[in-house]
Amino acid sequence: MDWTVPVLVSLLWVRYSAGVPGEAEVQVIDVLSLQDSRQSVAALEKLSAGLDVLSDLYVMSMLRLPAKLGGVLLGFYSKQDNRKYLELAVMGKINKILVRYVKADGKLHTVNLQNANVADGRTHSIILRLGGLQRQHAHMELYVDCRLVDSSEDLPPLVPLPRDADLVEVRHGQKAYTRLQGAVESLKVALGGSVAKAGALIDCPFQGDSSNYNTVNGDVNSILGDHTKALIGQLIIFNQILGELRQDIREQVKEMSLIRNTILECQICGFHEPRSRCLPNPCFKGVSCMDSMQFPGYICGPCPPGTTGNGTHCDDVNECEAWPCFSSEACVNSIGGFSCKPCPPGLWGAPLVGSGLDYAKTHKQECLDIDECVDIPEVCVPNSVCINSVGSYKCGGCKPGFLGNQTMGCYPRKSCNTLTFNPCDANAHCAMERNGDVSCRCNVGWAGNGNTCGMDTDIDGYPDRALPCMDNNKHCKQDNCVFTPNSGQEDADGDGIGDQCDEDADGDGVKNVEDNCRLVPNKDQQNSDSDSFGDACDNCPNVPNNDQRDTDVNGQGDACDLDIDGDGIPNVIDNCAKVPNPMQTDRDRDGVGDACDSCPELSDPTQTDVDNDLVGDACDTNQDMDGDGLQDSRDNCPDLPNSSQLDSDNDGLGDDCDHDDDNDGVLDDHDNCRLVVNPNQKDSDMNGVGDVCEDDFDNDAVLDTFDVCPESAEVTLTDFRAYQTVVLDPEGDAQIDPNWVVLNRGMEIVQTMNSDPGLAVGYTSFNGVDFEGTFHINTVTDDDYVGFIFGYQDSSSFYVVMWKQTEQAYWQSTPFRAVAQPALQLKAVKSQTGPGEYLRNALWHTGNTPGEVTLLWKDPRNMGWKDKTSYRWQLSHRPQVGYIRVKLFEGSDMVADSGVVIDTTMRGGRLGVFCFSQENIIWSNLRYRCNGRNILNQSPSVWNEGNGNIDGNGFVWSEENGNIDGNGF
Repeated sequence: MDWTVPVLVSLLWVRYSAGVPGEAEVQVIDVLSLQDSRQSVAALEKLSAGLDVLSDLYVMSMLRLPAKLGGVLLGFYSKQDNRKYLELAVMGKINKILVRYVKADGKLHTVNLQNANVADGRTHSIILRLGGLQRQHAHMELYVDCRLVDSSEDLPPLVPLPRDADLVEVRHGQKAYTRLQGAVESLKVALGGSVAKAGALIDCPFQGDSSNYNTVNGDVNSILGDHTKALIGQLIIFNQILGELRQDIREQVKEMSLIRNTILECQICGFHEPRSRCLPNPCFKGVSCMDSMQFPGYICGPCPPGTTGNGTHCDDVNECEAWPCFSSEACVNSIGGFSCKPCPPGLWGAPLVGSGLDYAKTHKQECLDIDECVDIPEVCVPNSVCINSVGSYKCGGCKPGFLGNQTMGCYPRKSCNTLTFNPCDANAHCAMERNGDVSCRCNVGWAGNGNTCGMDTDIDGYPDRALPCMDNNKHCKQDNCVFTPNSGQEDADGDGIGDQCDEDADGDGVKNVEDNCRLVPNKDQQNSDSDSFGDACDNCPNVPNNDQRDTDVNGQGDACDLDIDGDGIPNVIDNCAKVPNPMQTDRDRDGVGDACDSCPELSDPTQTDVDNDLVGDACDTNQDMDGDGLQDSRDNCPDLPNSSQLDSDNDGLGDDCDHDDDNDGVLDDHDNCRLVVNPNQKDSDMNGVGDVCEDDFDNDAVLDTFDVCPESAEVTLTDFRAYQTVVLDPEGDAQIDPNWVVLNRGMEIVQTMNSDPGLAVGYTSFNGVDFEGTFHINTVTDDDYVGFIFGYQDSSSFYVVMWKQTEQAYWQSTPFRAVAQPALQLKAVKSQTGPGEYLRNALWHTGNTPGEVTLLWKDPRNMGWKDKTSYRWQLSHRPQVGYIRVKLFEGSDMVADSGVVIDTTMRGGRLGVFCFSQENIIWSNLRYRCNGRNILNQSPSVWNEGNGNIDGNGFVWSEENGNIDGNGF
């Protein structure tokens, strides 16, 4: 018996057991065992000290994640400003590991490490090596399941941790992964050492046969403990090398024997018959041998298929290096050949077995997707949507005309087509409410309760004559301004004539054009200050304030209010004078409270915001991967457009990318109340909608019948009372800025001045939206632009629908000549210069202006608007697919239709109105409604056929998403 190997192994065991003199001990931090702040501080002090002197740092973890899910695994953050010193996150959906850390210049650096296939429901090991910590450039290596899958070089170095460990917070994803039905089984940080030592901490040898290692390890684990596992693995590898060396020695002995026999035969040459050099066969097993006159007396044939060598010695060829199988993990190399494992679940393909590199390069295993929606009967409940994907499928909601979900089933819903009689007026149409009730809507140009409709000349929701409605609906009352839209029916003097068309609205004997208080009687016209408002209606009678702004709505204008926002903090010491914040929280300590700070986590006392996107220039990165107007660092779904940023369960993950919006443990596709917690899924009437959200799906205390966004608790009614004024030519002095007046609880806007181009933009952001309104030019003395905007992201990025009365060249030809045509136009604004003379002239010009404005559609009729005529517009915008459609009505007649326009320049944003040099504009009966689902579920071929019903104001509503009645309620 050969005792060489056991003795050598024993010597090596003693060396590693006793420790190698002079070798530094590797410090390991078990993150999951940090139970209190004292332990965390001690661990952070070790980490901080190690980063100052060590070259390498290792993060090791054993984890399990469901398919396509992920989240932050480990992070070290500043408690003061939430700065990311180091963060490691798993992106299961795209098979990436994201490493983010702060650079020396204070900016966040992101490293994308590919091929991290760990989100598949199985347990995987991860080792992240951060090397070169003391060099000018760092590098990273990612090991998954003991294999190097990706690396990144020439990285900026990490910044040192603060000396005061109390300023740093350690967070890990154990709880978050558990909520996702995954697990973080171990999470450790090793300071220094090698990849082999790091691998030993999670049972991961990096050489040899890991299966042999695991077998031996299982036998000795209870005796030797965790700290010797790596050493045993190395010894086993060493033993294998010695075995291979012994095999080589045997081959050498065989060759020496042949040489010795040859010499002996030469010595007795002539005394015996010549003996064949091929007996015994000196060639590799299975290789033919031929005698030869040349040394060594024989010639070996070629090596068998799947091997390479000289015939005497043949080594196996690893055909898997040619990637013949569907994936590298599916290839099994064997002596002389290879085989492919079966295709993954959800895919189908013939098995592949072969030998040799040429065969592996010319034959590839094909795994084709199985269309479960076609090939598997009733894979989803009948009458529901089945969505096939590569290797899998997804069951969606019920098909149009059916109600329910994947748990309760999908059943035929009541529709207007199944009614035995039509309850609606001849000038109305039938519509289905979200809860399945039938309602009637007056068509565009008509008003009433739907059962009875009358002519509505000014399209403001009130008929020209009173109607005999049985329910005494207010929209059956006669319009107090038949030819001028006034959706609020304001009548200050109660004389039956609306303020919009009453020459003396307050009845004080002074005509409106001369009255300094149009809506408050004041015959004396006393005006103590120099503004345009008399003392009787001036909310600051002794301080000039033409804007009459009253932030806290206490009857006292901001110009003379010592506490503008009404939060109990005087203006002089209030760090948000115009936004209520009694706590005065100021995380970045820049003197501007978080409630009004455009950069709440970064000191920015100037609060400069050049692009008017509500994000300060100091922290505005303009990095927006999904194009929804939210920079990635503030976007709760950075890879999916969701301008509304709706997050129903406040878990930091937007509803559009959250598989459980209400966090009740029931996935959205099976949850009968997607936005309201109901783990018991109680549904007494078995209609597929849970009891807790039966009539109020988003639980915002507004019934779905009246809710303009039934699936968002943040938006309930149309309201533009809170708006942002955006001036698009701030340096221009040809005209003045627009003067906006908001009426009818935010559903009507009036602009009276001949002004520079400007916008009044609401603060609510939308994904998919339907937006409608009536506009009316209440003058005969001007002929310029009027319109509305949507998809507003900043003052350089928005869509605008605009209309001019006559053709005209802009009176300022600098920086270029701009000519406007009298046609309804749809434009995408993506300005490289922002507000100023270039954008001003580009907006005026009918056509494309490179780097500023793109003309998406123009009405081919080339007809301008008419004076004192009401027009009703309808907009449908689905930013996720780029669907845009604009319709325009004059009375009950549709006079323009853009058809389907596809454009993804802005994937969602805010709504508002637009004017350019035009005075006396009324935007009346404004209505918006969240609507991001129905068009997405239809093929493009049916987009031009309409999408649901047109309501009394011409709005396009689908039965799936509910309806607003003819008066917007």
